[in-house]
Amino acid sequence: MSKHPKNMLNIRNIAVIAHVDHGKTTLIDAFIKQSHIFRDNQDEMNQTTLLDSNELERERGITILAKNISVNYKGTKINIIDTPGHSDFSGEVERTLGMADGALLIVDAQEGPMPQTRFVLKRAFELDLKVIVVINKIDKPNADLSRTFHKIGNLFLELATQDAQLEYPTLYSVSRTGKVFATPPTDFNQEGSVIPLLDEIIKYIPAPTNSQEGSFKMLASSLDYDSHLGRIVIGKIFRGTVKPGQKVIILGNSVKSGQVDKVFLSNGLSREEVKEAFAGDIVAITGIQEIKIGQTVSTLGDSEPLASAKITEPTLHVTVGPNTSPLSGREGEFTTARQIEERLARELETNLSLKLRKLENGKYEVSGKGELHLSVLLETLRRESYEVEVGKPEVIYKEVDGKKCEPFEEVNIVVPNEYLGTISQEIGKRFGHLVRMEPITDQETEFVYRMPTRAILGLRSLLLTATKGTVIFNSQFVDFEPVGPNLPKMRRGVLIATNSGEALSYGLQAAQERGITFVEAGDLLYEGQIVGMNAKAEDIEINACKGKQLTNMRSKSSDGVIQLVPALHYSLEQCLDFLESDELLEITPKNLRLRKKYLTSIERRRHREELKNTY
Repeated sequence: MSKHPKNMLNIRNIAVIAHVDHGKTTLIDAFIKQSHIFRDNQDEMNQTTLLDSNELERERGITILAKNISVNYKGTKINIIDTPGHSDFSGEVERTLGMADGALLIVDAQEGPMPQTRFVLKRAFELDLKVIVVINKIDKPNADLSRTFHKIGNLFLELATQDAQLEYPTLYSVSRTGKVFATPPTDFNQEGSVIPLLDEIIKYIPAPTNSQEGSFKMLASSLDYDSHLGRIVIGKIFRGTVKPGQKVIILGNSVKSGQVDKVFLSNGLSREEVKEAFAGDIVAITGIQEIKIGQTVSTLGDSEPLASAKITEPTLHVTVGPNTSPLSGREGEFTTARQIEERLARELETNLSLKLRKLENGKYEVSGKGELHLSVLLETLRRESYEVEVGKPEVIYKEVDGKKCEPFEEVNIVVPNEYLGTISQEIGKRFGHLVRMEPITDQETEFVYRMPTRAILGLRSLLLTATKGTVIFNSQFVDFEPVGPNLPKMRRGVLIATNSGEALSYGLQAAQERGITFVEAGDLLYEGQIVGMNAKAEDIEINACKGKQLTNMRSKSSDGVIQLVPALHYSLEQCLDFLESDELLEITPKNLRLRKKYLTSIERRRHREELKNTY
């Protein structure tokens, strides 16, 4: 256990903020490696995205959870908070920015400021954080430093709340090689390091101004768990000091008492136990089990809570419940409503953007910031061996000034010029309002649209397919606006299994004559399962378990080998996009199955008649 020095002047707390894929985590890799946290021969020196330790983060190449590390430079401890760049995880940004005294705003030199750039910068200004701009990826072939610099200046001018915020340093970087420059370099191969940025952080970002006098007070900004230590509370000390054994109270809806067991400070990628921590430190403490993010930890007798982060409202919800298909309980370990409820309740403790409401039918309405936010949760449940069924994602409506309103988003699309017609056609179907259109290069054009969230569902996947993966698609929630007209049906009909059993090649061959199949020969099917997409608008029923009629007659034409087109396998997000209101997605550790809510043909007909009588 070490003794922590009592000198806030030697501390800098900074958050790294940016739009998704603009190079935040890669730049932090350079910080870590160049600060000699690891020996030159350690495996970590050859790894990338060191902070993206979550399995889903590495697979998707995005940061989902905010994390903090520290580096030491010229006698100053720099606490670095890596935040997600995707708008669906903006709740992680909102709850962690309060720990920082300054921010590094990373902007891609080719793409320039994007929707999430605007969001995170606005939040930084609201907290009065000092901002250093880093124009990254300046070695990209289509990087336009002048244009990007100009756009950043306009963004600051638009969002700044005071004149001092318009004065900010700008640096230039190639994060993948760990080089930062004070001025644009003429040669990207020249020697370089992150030193210019470290120097600027010490010079420009202020030391914490929190008072070390008075009673201890800290806001719980994050929670972690250790099998030996139990729950770990992470946050910035706003006042006073904290020691092991210190008695504290937790201020929430009610006042609870507790006692600090151990006190840790970050040291590189790990935590170091200390005898005492002071105001301004980002600290991790153990011993307090009953606490939620946003609650205040305080000294006995001080019952005034700190202001917690304001989290923007969810815009999308899905219905989640236990799997009720004929194949339920075969592939997952946790299958009951009680187990699912307990797991969702645990998620609420750390995922502040998530809302949960229990429905009368034993299912749960889960609300989040977007499709990706919800799909990451569902994928996590799947990997933890839960079996669930999920309904079609639906937007959340609210009443504003007596009018029913729906969420609207700003959509940013960058696409090669050969697909301009495709973009205009698809967006036109969805009532998108063109805000801006401008050429990025001779080959690419940027579109900015304003459109309802319900019109965006499934749009990303559709455009990626239509443009052969060349489109760059981003969106950001703007506001609630009056509900617009109904959208036309975007999807064709489906092929519905009429029989339960094993899918056979003969039956699938017949199905492929009608459309595209989602299942392979040998897959277990049940009545009411969706086995493919029809080439026409209506749903049709088909027996994919049908085998060839056996006779004692032989012919060359009838005995040929059956050639099947490989089945189309959707990702979890694509499955959610595919769903209609009368369909469900069955999620198990091994399979994703699309199905109708009503499995038998007679139940579906009865339901259709009930809807007719209702309306």
